[in-house]
Amino acid sequence: MPADSDLNLRLRHYLNGLPPQALPITYQQAAEALGLSPPRTIRRVAVALETLMQEDVAAGRPMLATLVVSRRGDLPGAGFFELAVALGRFPANPAEHRAAYQREFAAAIAQRG
Repeated sequence: MPADSDLNLRLRHYLNGLPPQALPITYQQAAEALGLSPPRTIRRVAVALETLMQEDVAAGRPMLATLVVSRRGDLPGAGFFELAVALGRFPANPAEHRAAYQREFAAAIAQRG
């Protein structure tokens, strides 16, 4: 699925504008806030988040994508962790992912402020 630069910008703006107490949000909440309609709304959000991750890592910023999690838990989906490892931001060992995520989440919130 190709990247949608308008969606990427809108998602970045939306995440930067959320109050800390409202975070994290789910992929579904992000899709609804951006006015996305089926099909593949969650997939479109995930692709946009992957683009934001690449941009943030390239710019040396905390990853805003940490602010969006799966409704099945308090962490992003598996694709987030795979890309974070591939980008060199997270360790390869899955046992270290939760702690790395928590640090990155805190940094992303602090960076927005």
